Amino acid sequence: MNFSTLANTILQTHSTLQQSASKAVNLHLTLRNWITGLNIVEYEQHGSDRAEYGKKLLEKLAKKIAIKGLSAPELSRCRQFYRTYPEFLLLITHIDSKRSHLKKEETVGLHQHILGTVSQRFQQILPTRILETASQKSDFFDQNELIKHIEKLLLTTPYSHFTELIKIEDPNKRRFYELLVLNTTPSHRDFRRQIKTLSYERLGLSQNKELALQQLKSKIIPVNSKDLYKSHYFLDFLDFRNPGLIEESELEEAVLTHLKDFILELGHGFCFEARQKRILIGDEYYFIDLVFYHRLLKCHVLIDLKVNEFRHADASQLNTYLNYYKSEIMPPEDNPPVGILLVTDKNDTLVEYATSGIDNALFISKYMVQLPSKKQLEDFVRNELKNM
Repeated sequence: MNFSTLANTILQTHSTLQQSASKAVNLHLTLRNWITGLNIVEYEQHGSDRAEYGKKLLEKLAKKIAIKGLSAPELSRCRQFYRTYPEFLLLITHIDSKRSHLKKEETVGLHQHILGTVSQRFQQILPTRILETASQKSDFFDQNELIKHIEKLLLTTPYSHFTELIKIEDPNKRRFYELLVLNTTPSHRDFRRQIKTLSYERLGLSQNKELALQQLKSKIIPVNSKDLYKSHYFLDFLDFRNPGLIEESELEEAVLTHLKDFILELGHGFCFEARQKRILIGDEYYFIDLVFYHRLLKCHVLIDLKVNEFRHADASQLNTYLNYYKSEIMPPEDNPPVGILLVTDKNDTLVEYATSGIDNALFISKYMVQLPSKKQLEDFVRNELKNM
């Protein structure tokens, strides 16, 4: 072993164990807050002296325990956390040690610790109450799927993300964002933005509930090229001061500067490959704005950025690029490429005629570089649903 090897070995060990320690700390923080909420709820329902403390319970409790990070508002959040996720006890009482990320002895210890914090009477009724609640709360999963889902959720989701999830009252909407976290692992800031921009609503809900749920799942884990497409993209993170005077080169540069945010807005599975990809058609060079590879659908995604409203020549140009990729670039085992044309506005009738007869998967979407007001966003979503 030389000095360089020694240094690299120590760095690798540090990095690996630091990540492991961080995950362990987050898991224990999440469990502490959930168990705290469980105990508060049990006390409020069955505490022998609960009437004595009344509405001031959390303030007095925070003062009594004097634990950093557990102020009265945080204790209230812990209570909401437990009420939102009572089904976490399903994981403790039904966990399969072969499938668990925790060691068997740790799982048993965790199970005993949680049950040891509540009264014997509450232990008897809690599993039944949870099963009843869980069966009513969501159409996303059956019971076995639910256990697998909450195991992964509990063991991998940062507590900061749970603080956003518990604000969502609709259980199916919350399940959607849970899947979004598990499959895209956004930062806390990015996750808040996804909720703020109504990602759930703008992916499309119909009157057919079963179909709507399937559509939502497919948008998180796409199964065909249509699942890659959104009618609108919000690129407010580009932070343009004067969006009316953007050049296409500026737009591309801003997208690359905020590539992580852009990919999160595109959806799950996108891998950046090239900017201004040069291709030779005949004896003339052409340039594709952005090229991605979708690792789930195993296909290239060509994105053309325009700073103007849709023009039929734009669709023709992108279709040419798709034909080239299909003929010259696409490996035999890959699926055909997909094209997404991002424009500032579009005439739906013109889009229909311009893309009629095109065999390639080519989609035209509007983008906005400034997020509209909440009312405008809600009106937009309402209009989208009405037009489905």
